[in-house]
Amino acid sequence: MTQLFTHYNYWIVVVLMMAGFFIVIAQGNLVKKLIGLNIFQTSVFILYISSGKITGGTAPILQEGITVYSNPLPHVLILTAIVVGIATTALGLALVIRIKKAYGTIEESEIQQRDHTC
Repeated sequence: MTQLFTHYNYWIVVVLMMAGFFIVIAQGNLVKKLIGLNIFQTSVFILYISSGKITGGTAPILQEGITVYSNPLPHVLILTAIVVGIATTALGLALVIRIKKAYGTIEESEIQQRDHTC
């Protein structure tokens, strides 16, 4: 039972991942789909950061008497992923604006109906 509580961050990852995935599948609004993708992406960030944490580990600077180091690579990768995620979200919102101008709506079902009638 203590194993469950000591790894609570992984439970948070699973909950956020499923919530984001559900929002992407269940919602027809394109902006809500983008928000769902961002929630899903955040859960992946937390997963990588959690895997990079070592209890008792220090920064990877060579010093006498220190034998346990934390790996900085997951944190560096997540910083890059955050920048890419912001750019992707900005592009997605720009596409939503363009779709709104072209179709007059951002609801997926209305856009599909309009495509089939044309």
